[in-house]
Amino acid sequence: MQIRLDGRVALITGGSKGLGLAIATHFVESGASVALVARGEDALAKAKAGIQAKFQGARVAAIAADVGTAEGCARAAATAAAELGPIDILVNNAGTSQRGAFMSVDDALWQADLDLKLFAAIRLTRAVWPSMQERRWGRIINVLNTGAKAPAAQGAPTAVSRAAGMALTKVLAGEGAPHNILVNGMLVGIIESDQWVRRHAADPRGISWEDWKAEQGRGVPLGRIGKAEEFAALATFLASENAGYITGTAINVDGGRSPVV
Repeated sequence: MQIRLDGRVALITGGSKGLGLAIATHFVESGASVALVARGEDALAKAKAGIQAKFQGARVAAIAADVGTAEGCARAAATAAAELGPIDILVNNAGTSQRGAFMSVDDALWQADLDLKLFAAIRLTRAVWPSMQERRWGRIINVLNTGAKAPAAQGAPTAVSRAAGMALTKVLAGEGAPHNILVNGMLVGIIESDQWVRRHAADPRGISWEDWKAEQGRGVPLGRIGKAEEFAALATFLASENAGYITGTAINVDGGRSPVV
């Protein structure tokens, strides 16, 4: 089966590193143009250069914006459309893992987490929805995590904001279906990404990256942590015509680790 995205334009938040960059790379390989959105200009420039070096003639826009704000979302969507054309595929991937004991999470952290993970998806979807509806074609992928289905103690605020993102996914899928706008969630388990690289770097034991990955993977039924490329492959499928009858789903990409289907 060939999965192609020829002629499609994708906007990917958190696109300069980790899962977002892996998704962008797979999209370009499949023929799409991509707008990478993140806050760090240096990381964006590096990501854009890396993709264009790998794929001659790739159309890539690097947009520095804080999607945790209304202004940042508006600028990201408008700039992407101006540089590449109407957005066909939106990947709401921005976010970091914020978690702690409930009583330790103050209002400021709750608000920041909801702004970055939930309201960014709301605002960006609102920005791209009209053109998708007009053209009767759209794909929206909300990157969540398995805590959205199985929230653990000390999982706030992330588990709560991600659960809200899963509810948003279902609402949008129902409203988008008559217009051929398909909306799905991808729930991250333990997958190689920038966040896990940082966690390894912060481990005071100083163990190697390979040993650390093996240790983290012991609790996963498949016996290892996932690869960013594996996550990106599913995103590419969901964004393609091959997934034309899939909407309103929340798919675990976690090696079987989640207790909830």
